[in-house]
Amino acid sequence: MKFKMSENSLFAILLRSPWWLSVLAAVGVALLARLAFPDPLSSYGVITAFPFLVIAAMAAKRQWRTPSAKQTAAALEAAGALSWKDFAVLLEEALKREGYTVTPGAGAADFSLAMEGRIGVISARRWKATNHGIEPLRELQGAREAKAAHEAIYVAGSALSENARRYAGEHKIFILEGAELARILRRVPPGNKP
Repeated sequence: MKFKMSENSLFAILLRSPWWLSVLAAVGVALLARLAFPDPLSSYGVITAFPFLVIAAMAAKRQWRTPSAKQTAAALEAAGALSWKDFAVLLEEALKREGYTVTPGAGAADFSLAMEGRIGVISARRWKATNHGIEPLRELQGAREAKAAHEAIYVAGSALSENARRYAGEHKIFILEGAELARILRRVPPGNKP
């Protein structure tokens, strides 16, 4: 069973916020604890700030790896200029650097992925489409079921329709787009880019 944090919990909100907000919260909690507890216990009260420091470290690590809006736009624009063949090579290399074993797929699945005993399928051929509807997601879901894959990933260089996004959510299809797509593409060394 996996623990899932509520999206509206304080720690979930802090994880999505700049890391320094968690540090400020930790300092605030430590000061309040120092004032609220009597002298012999005040040092124990300061320990209550520790979870905020852990969240700050986690947020900082996540934000360190995330490209800026300008870098995201540049990476997506560069990817959009590539042919399918060149983009497929770039994406395959990026997925390998993320730790996946990548093999060519069939049908709606452009690649099959494996990592730590879990398999997945990825559809990326339509990444340049100006509008992503529900049909390619249905095809990907069919490929996932045919292969008995754990994960399904759909690569989108532009926005999905509301129906497509809802379908992806209902079927737990991960949409690789925006900053996350830019992040994995930019981790490929420049010499490896087509």
